[in-house]
Amino acid sequence: MNHQIEQALKASIHEYSLANNQKSDVFSRRILEAFKIDKPYLEKVEYLDRVFDDFIHFDDLREVFFDLLLINFFTIDAAKLEADYLESPEWERIEDQTIDRGTELLNVLLYLRECKDEKISPELDDFLKEFLLVEEDEFQDEYRIYEPFIENQILVDSDYEGIATVAGKLDPDHEVADLFYPVMCFFSEPEPTEQQFDSYVKSSKNKSFDAAILALIIAYNQS
Repeated sequence: MNHQIEQALKASIHEYSLANNQKSDVFSRRILEAFKIDKPYLEKVEYLDRVFDDFIHFDDLREVFFDLLLINFFTIDAAKLEADYLESPEWERIEDQTIDRGTELLNVLLYLRECKDEKISPELDDFLKEFLLVEEDEFQDEYRIYEPFIENQILVDSDYEGIATVAGKLDPDHEVADLFYPVMCFFSEPEPTEQQFDSYVKSSKNKSFDAAILALIIAYNQS
């Protein structure tokens, strides 16, 4: 299992459970099993879904953990397969079956992996313009999806309360509405102190989810 993924999972589950005053030992063990079992990718997805079905009070994290499962597959499982597996008809069928799964957090995590490889610090402007290429004509879907970030880049210099205020005004049906607050806060302060993290949670309108997502991103970035 990818070390970054494991640390991100543990941090996310810990903060989500803490915010909800829940026990998470069994859930955490089952989730890690889903990532570590030696099975084909779709069977891992089915196992992951069964865990969330059994622990429905963690369901807010289902699609985010799907993102992590996919990255874990790219970095660990795919290395055991043929070199061109990700271009094979079989993988194309898997993509078709899972096209509606996951969240836009996947792009953030892939960007952070690229930053680590290139030994650069993550920045919102770089993420939008150099990774997502939102200024290029052929990437206007990305521009539309990430428009709340594009229009509010100045918030990286704001406090958590200011970011939360803007997040609360977004269309709740927008693809990045749930992720706007934690992702923007990460780019504002990638390595918050414990006191800053507490302030972040205090300003949140969805404390357990937001705590889990920021903890996930921070752990992934630092691992």
